Amino acid sequence: MSAYPFLVLPIPWLVSPETVLFREKLQEKVEDNDRLGLPSSHKLDASISSLEQQLKSAKAQNMPKTGSGLVSFDEMKQRFLNFKKHKYLEEMEHFQTLADVQTPKFMVIACVDSRVCPSNILGFQPGEAFMVRNVANIVPPLENGPTETNAALQFAVNTLEVENIFIIGHSNCAGIQALMNMQDEENHSFVEKWVAIAKNAKLRTKADANGLSFDQQCKHCEKESINLSLLNLLTYPWIEERVRKETLSVHGGYYDFLNCTFEKWTLDFKTRSSGGHGSIFSAKDRELWS
Repeated sequence: MSAYPFLVLPIPWLVSPETVLFREKLQEKVEDNDRLGLPSSHKLDASISSLEQQLKSAKAQNMPKTGSGLVSFDEMKQRFLNFKKHKYLEEMEHFQTLADVQTPKFMVIACVDSRVCPSNILGFQPGEAFMVRNVANIVPPLENGPTETNAALQFAVNTLEVENIFIIGHSNCAGIQALMNMQDEENHSFVEKWVAIAKNAKLRTKADANGLSFDQQCKHCEKESINLSLLNLLTYPWIEERVRKETLSVHGGYYDFLNCTFEKWTLDFKTRSSGGHGSIFSAKDRELWS
């Protein structure tokens, strides 16, 4: 048995090709030392150090500059092939079943922000969540007319019969910052027209957090906008009916990627009431995952 059992990685298809290569080379060193009857002490540790330096050097040569967000198609190809080998082929029966039918329990509405991938953060596997992403994870009310978001909602609720709708917001949301920076005059950009749907969240934030800094107000509005979208869900009769019958639950989530914490709560349908800027949100089952 290897003296370094941590080399066995539980989810190899999520590991970078460089790490896989490092593991293979290190395993070879362990086996060589075992065959020669050498102790797995300083000689093996020296081998590890040498391989670590090689790995760092290779990554430094191939990795784009920090913050550029670049990824090559060669790397995508390798990731896909790793997924196929270590996930798809090992669970082929499951994926063949998914090819015929999907029965997700969750409908997820999340932001398009590249740093906020629900499948990565919450571990959703293929077939578990029907997902749509838009700027600032906003749900427009019924009276605003058709969008890709409410089209996806209609399919998820009426056809797939999901049991949960989960709206996930996040820290440092540029869409919410745009909303908080907007003036009262007519909006011209696509982004402004879209985030203006959440203007009541901005008004409530200004009323509740007027004395806070702009960044603190944005954080307040990020959560307030989630609650507004949860209430907007109830403007769709086919959603409200299921929530009333308790065959569908609607939830909010907030991912703070600065501190890596996640807040989760559920709309308390029975205690909602009217307020100065529309219905007042009431929550239950609040949790903080940290």
